[in-house]
This record gives sequence, C-alpha cells and structure tokens, in this order.
Amino acid sequence: MNLNDFFRVFQCGSAKEDVWDILEVTHEGTTNVKMARKHALTQEYEMFRMLKEETILDVQKRFTHIVNHLIGLGKIFEREKLNIKILKCLDRSWKPKVTTISESKDLTTLTTASLFGKLREHELEMNRLKDQENEEKHVNNIAFKVTSQKGDQDSSECSDNETLNLLTRKFDKFLKTNNRDKTSHQTCTIATMLMNLILQTTLILDVANRNTSRLNVQAM
Repeated sequence: MNLNDFFRVFQCGSAKEDVWDILEVTHEGTTNVKMARKHALTQEYEMFRMLKEETILDVQKRFTHIVNHLIGLGKIFEREKLNIKILKCLDRSWKPKVTTISESKDLTTLTTASLFGKLREHELEMNRLKDQENEEKHVNNIAFKVTSQKGDQDSSECSDNETLNLLTRKFDKFLKTNNRDKTSHQTCTIATMLMNLILQTTLILDVANRNTSRLNVQAM
C-alpha cells in the first residue's frame, strides 16, 4: 500500500466494509465507471483498424492493450473471434496473406501470439523484397545514365569526325586549286598552318569530352 492509499483508509473503522471498498473504488472505479470504460473499450475494439504506415508490431501492441483491458473488466473473447478480428483489421495490401492463413490454419486453435508472429514474418519478407526492388531500380537507373552518356559521346565523336572529314576535303580542294599557280605558295603555307591548328583543337576537344564522361560515370 502506498502513502496515498494509507491516508484514504486511515480513518476507516472496518477493514472489510470500509478499507476494501475504498481501495476497490480507487483502483477499479465504481460500477458506473467500469461500465463506461467497458463501453468505450468495446467501441474501440469494434472500430479497430490498421493505421496507415503502421507495422504489425504496432498493431499487436494496440490490439493487445485493448483486449487485456476488456478482459480485466470481465469481457470474455473466443480465440477464433480474436483471430478473425485481427485478420479483418489489416489493410488491403494484406489480403493475399489473410486468405492464405484463413484457408490453411485452424483459427480456433491458433493463438493470437502465433498469428501475429506469422504476420510479422510475412512483413519482414515483404520489406526484404521491397528493398531488393529498390536496389535493382537504382542499379538500372545508373546503367541507363551510363548508356545515355555513352550514346551522346559516340554521337559527338561521329559529328566531330564528319566535321574533320569535311574540312579535310575542302582543304585538299583548296590545295589543288592553288597548286596550279606557283605564286600562291605563301597562301598554301598559311592554309597548311591553319589546318594543323584546326586538327590540334579538334583533338584537344575530343580528349576533354572523354575525360568529362569518365568523371560523370565515376560520380554516379
């Protein structure tokens, strides 16, 4: 007995009629209080549903809390009805598992602890498969980005090669035209230097593009 209870019964004359009655009312409430609590818990039990983003462990804690309090207030539950209530409170994503358990298990002999254990096992397996799918999607996204960048790089290389070939053909044509006139030697020399500069610039840009692609792939 704690200090508060001691002061409540300190002035009682009869242990049975006064002390016990006071302690009973203090800890369990009057008959009307019990009925009100039982009615509220019964309504909560009937409306019990799995909440959004709630785990099976959380469902088990809430459900067990309600049932234990109702049992303490004198309500009696059949094991089969408790199991059916648990299965019906789950959301739509659990429907296949609910059907499997209902068809393969005897709900009259299965304990609520065992039922929650089976649901917990299924939940862990579903979480594992979900994590695996997310990992595969991540890998596929990286592969897609690498392939896209490689395609862009190949396209850029083809474009550079075409540009280089076009410049080469124009330059050859230019040389042939100017070689007919020996006085144009100085012009040809300048053109040759210009062509070499273009070739060097093209090579530098190509190397820079390749290095950028490698850095992008490593960053992913």
